[in-house]
Amino acid sequence: MLVNALKIKENGIVVFDDVRGLPSGEEPFTSPDYVICIGHRGNMQMYYDDMPDHSSKQTVAVVFPNHTLRMESKTEDYLATLVVVDASLLDDPLLRIINQMRYRYEPHPWVELDSREYAVIMHLVGVMRETASIDTPNRQHFMMSQLEFFMRLLNHYRSEKLDEQSHDNRVSTLFHNHLVQHFRTHRDVEFYASMVCLTPKHFSTVVKKETGHTAAWWIHRQVVSEAKQLLSMRPDLNIQAIADMLGFSDQAVFSRYFHRETGLYPTEYRAHS
Repeated sequence: MLVNALKIKENGIVVFDDVRGLPSGEEPFTSPDYVICIGHRGNMQMYYDDMPDHSSKQTVAVVFPNHTLRMESKTEDYLATLVVVDASLLDDPLLRIINQMRYRYEPHPWVELDSREYAVIMHLVGVMRETASIDTPNRQHFMMSQLEFFMRLLNHYRSEKLDEQSHDNRVSTLFHNHLVQHFRTHRDVEFYASMVCLTPKHFSTVVKKETGHTAAWWIHRQVVSEAKQLLSMRPDLNIQAIADMLGFSDQAVFSRYFHRETGLYPTEYRAHS
């Protein structure tokens, strides 16, 4: 496991084939990394954060860091492939789509594919596997681009299969829809609670139950994600212009906010990105 951890940290994105169970065996396993599990055959019954779930043929699970998996049982022929992504890469603007999907996948990480969808997904995994073997300075960037497309396609398959009507009535979904529209002008939980006609306390409780994170956590993540995108992709904009675009009263307020959430000032983040 230590060797694999070093490999993930060094390469950023790693494809592991011939996976026959959890890395910890029958003991609970909590990954510090982002994991995509693709089942090929057999069946593994497990608990995901104490909720019963399973991995089987043509299922794909998207597991964000720090969720606990515990195996209940598995068949002898169980086989899967894992795509493991170092958690630090989730802050990269190129992978912001993954964090935007987070509120959907954390409460329900699994999706079952049909044969055609499974074949397409495995083709994309094969491309990532081949890219990982290429000795080029741009390898990680290429793999991140491939991963972003992989997740967009998987999200398309997922939306066609789940009961989106009931899903879209969830408080967290309504919250997310309002958040992407208003985060530049509203960073207070009270505003979003009023949009769904709940008290702030009850609203926060429901969002935490449905997504695993508080409403404040989602608000800060949305603001920081957009700030990182602008700092990395828009070198033509100075810090004051970005602060204005994000609704901060001045550059100093924005800089303090960004530093509090990331540990870096905007100028430092831009210099390293």
